[in-house]
Amino acid sequence: MKLKIYTYLFISIILSSCQGQHTKKVETLDVKTYAEKLNITNNPQLIDVRTPEEYASGKINNAKNINWNANDFATQAEKLDKSKPVFVYCKVGGRSAQAANKLSEMGFKEIYNLDGGIMKWNAAGMQKEKSTTYIGMTDEAYQKLIASDKKVMINFSAVWCAPCQKMKPYILKMQEELKDHVTIIRLDADENKSLLEKMKIDGLPVVIVYENGKETWRNLGFISEEDLKKHL
Repeated sequence: MKLKIYTYLFISIILSSCQGQHTKKVETLDVKTYAEKLNITNNPQLIDVRTPEEYASGKINNAKNINWNANDFATQAEKLDKSKPVFVYCKVGGRSAQAANKLSEMGFKEIYNLDGGIMKWNAAGMQKEKSTTYIGMTDEAYQKLIASDKKVMINFSAVWCAPCQKMKPYILKMQEELKDHVTIIRLDADENKSLLEKMKIDGLPVVIVYENGKETWRNLGFISEEDLKKHL
């Protein structure tokens, strides 16, 4: 009986050891930790998994573009060195998390994903390369927009943001229902990138309420129609 128990324990230890050797490592790091890890890594493999258009509009210094949504993602990723760390990021962290898991499946052993993506990176003032072209509404135009004797609600959203699209129908409905005492304006985050960077907005969706040009309330993330109306 004891022999059977020892045999079972021995086999279990061996199996656990073998599984451990094949465990792939993916870590999601906050901006500060990600930047520190990036800085101490010699010739880091830094991968921007957004679209080429997003990549062209501004990226982290020395990042290479491998589009997660492209059919050749795996083919391009195979050109990287699997024995060295890989750093991935996207807009807010969703696509890069998927890409990180794919890299893990492909045999990469050390993978770091940027929590919150380049939006949090920019909001934290970490951006190394900046677009020379101002994208979207200027700060001056925005200040004129919120300077009203009525309440003004600004909703920053994006077509790729699932919570944004979930909120869109009732925000459009509220635009009409509450138009007599609240001005509700929806702004596309990608079309107003420079404004978001200046305001240090690091996630979506965002709702900001102003009275007489002064911010009185802000919400980051999904909020129900009922809860949103409480603040209007």
